Amino acid sequence: MCDEAVWAPLIPLIAHAAPCSVVDHGAASSLPQMAEQLLRQAPARFALAGHSMGARVALEVFRQAPDRVSRIALLDTGYLPLAAGEAGQSEKDKRQQLLHIAKTQGVRSMASAWVQGMVHPQRLSDAVLMASIVTMFERKSLEIFEAQIHALLARPDARSVLQSLHVPTLIACGDHDAWAPLAQHQAMQALVPHARLAVFADAGHMAPMEQAQAVADALLQWLAAEGIGQARGKEAH
Repeated sequence: MCDEAVWAPLIPLIAHAAPCSVVDHGAASSLPQMAEQLLRQAPARFALAGHSMGARVALEVFRQAPDRVSRIALLDTGYLPLAAGEAGQSEKDKRQQLLHIAKTQGVRSMASAWVQGMVHPQRLSDAVLMASIVTMFERKSLEIFEAQIHALLARPDARSVLQSLHVPTLIACGDHDAWAPLAQHQAMQALVPHARLAVFADAGHMAPMEQAQAVADALLQWLAAEGIGQARGKEAH
């Protein structure tokens, strides 16, 4: 349900290091389909940063076309498929509850409820930030929301993709991300030993909008990082 507004605070801070474009997944209803669409639009080789569901899409892009991705950044996200049993059913129920609100009360009402757990608790009183997130979600339709829920519930297991990453990798999250907590990102880093883990202070799940400068600094460091082969070559000498 996010769009270019997530990246808007960051792009002016990193545009001098790389030209930036933001992908819209449209009404795609699976992560592999979103990845295929992205690859059709993308340059022959590119750096790829994703936030939340977008980072899961980024992992699917790497699964499909590893030679086209020069480096990857995964922000406020996850890597496991839907859990089996009670845990998986609980996630389904929570997502269906949000969908029910959207269907019966409108996307804005759903967004107003959902956003309460998406930012650092101290930012709940930030009227400008909260309005920008709710309005961003409202720009998407109920049909798109339903398609994205389907995509997330059917998400592939990305453990093997993480283990295959051979490019400069950033794994990052807000220190108060309730949707994708720090422990989840530490588990991801354990699968990608060369990855850098960045934790943004005083930020929740919407870290790029909550702490734009800190996220931009991490992305600039990532963009400047040497390739894995280069770094190993220097170590060998």
